[in-house]
Amino acid sequence: MPASPSVSSYTKAAITLHWLMFALIACGFALGQYMADLPLSPMKLRYFSWHKWLGVTIFMLAVMRIAWRATHPAPLPPAGTPAWQNAAAGAIHILLYLLIIAIPLSGWLHSSAAGVQTVYLGLLPLPDLLPKNKPLSEFLGEVHEILNDGLAVLVAVHAAAALKHHFVNRDDILRRMLPFLGPR
Repeated sequence: MPASPSVSSYTKAAITLHWLMFALIACGFALGQYMADLPLSPMKLRYFSWHKWLGVTIFMLAVMRIAWRATHPAPLPPAGTPAWQNAAAGAIHILLYLLIIAIPLSGWLHSSAAGVQTVYLGLLPLPDLLPKNKPLSEFLGEVHEILNDGLAVLVAVHAAAALKHHFVNRDDILRRMLPFLGPR
């Protein structure tokens, strides 16, 4: 049953998806940064496979998370939160959701255009979305990097806002995603 929009915290499923996706995205980002400048080797190819597996997993979880969010609204902001902050938070959340879909798709498109099929977990070959096209692959690789950099910035802003709410405003915004902090 969908949660009421007046609930004071996120569901356990929403919290689990949030932190699981954060961990997977952080791992995928770190692995992408590390492997990008390595010389071509069997290990680099293995890292690329792992990076793709993380991307496919993140994409699937993102679809699940968006479906969950569509049927389980987020808690209302604390009373007295300025309208501009509510609008900014809404815009950042929309951008975060768009990026967690767009980044894996851009990686898949990049890989397809490079002529390198994605085989999820080494078992399930995914269809190529584009024919082999080296210039397009290079462009899509740049798009993938730019989107990841944008996500890193938005995650930093998102975290900074949560910490500001916790330590400056002293409200329960962060506690909604970290229930082990307990009530104030």
